[in-house]
Amino acid sequence: MTVTVRSFAKINLGLRIGAARDDGFHQLLTVYQTIGLHDVIRVSVGRGSGIEIQCADPRVPRDESNTCFRIVERAMRTLRAKGRVVIEIDKRLPVQGGLGGASANAVATLLGLERVLKKALPAADRLRIAAEVGSDLPLFLVGGTVLGVGRGEQVYPLPDSPAMACVVVTPEVGVSTPKAFAAWDRLCGAGTHAREEAPRPQNSSEAPEQQPAGLCPAGQPGAAVPTQGSTKLTGSKSSDRMNELGRGLSAWLSEPYSSAPSSLLGRGGRAENPLLWLVRAGIENDFERVVFPEYPELREGKRALLRAGAKYASLSGSGSTLYGLFALRVAAKLAAARLRKQGWTAQDTSTLTRRAYWRRVVAG
Repeated sequence: MTVTVRSFAKINLGLRIGAARDDGFHQLLTVYQTIGLHDVIRVSVGRGSGIEIQCADPRVPRDESNTCFRIVERAMRTLRAKGRVVIEIDKRLPVQGGLGGASANAVATLLGLERVLKKALPAADRLRIAAEVGSDLPLFLVGGTVLGVGRGEQVYPLPDSPAMACVVVTPEVGVSTPKAFAAWDRLCGAGTHAREEAPRPQNSSEAPEQQPAGLCPAGQPGAAVPTQGSTKLTGSKSSDRMNELGRGLSAWLSEPYSSAPSSLLGRGGRAENPLLWLVRAGIENDFERVVFPEYPELREGKRALLRAGAKYASLSGSGSTLYGLFALRVAAKLAAARLRKQGWTAQDTSTLTRRAYWRRVVAG
């Protein structure tokens, strides 16, 4: 039996980089948003033992460094399952693109494995295993609009907004996340000791992060509303920047969809998509400050999206993918066509609500 699962991408609606932590990671604050672009993962389990990864893209590792390999190892052990697991990755998302492709692949593999084995992990075990494998993985166990704190692995479902048109631009460059963090440390004078891909504990015994006030972990009642000053951070400059985004998020969440936006979030009518209120809070991706000087074509890509009519444009993660949000789907289609004529690799899609995400994950 083979199970096919869609592996959807994410974008970051703002990303603040905080102080380096004792474990080598950085404190982060971001809003993840799943979008309609995806890879396709096929999972099967047969006789024998071991894990085999198949992919036509030579840039995708086929050994234990692959996130799919690592998550299967942990899941099979937790489920006490046996067999040879074959994972076929149909790669359509860019590698090192900032869309969370490898992380989404791993979560899709986990979901496919459960269906093949006809065994389901408890939600807490899923989240634990995902967080052990990588910082971006847990968000794909939630979908929709998701607050990410800690090193990004602590995820909290945010109120879903209606789907919004989006254009994704993928320049022909790859940005290394560890190098981008190192450049950020140099910019902030924090040294280069902190590493995003520091060794992770192989079990769940590490001390838990302080939970932000007003939040409950994903999958528990009461999840959703962060409160002002809810994220504990160290380092004055980093804290100020993180708290600025936190205040914007709090204001966004406190505004009922049917009410007039606050002065912080700018002007807009009742019919406006709430995601636009959020981006008008002045949120930015801190990585742009170090990635754009290194790769000027990425700054130009953002400008091209804005010239094409995007209401908001940003780098996703550490890049190199850029995205723009559009008020109308037809405007996004026209913008993507215009950008392709200019030589950019551009695709129009839309954000995915949580319900749409889970409806479309398992291919029919």
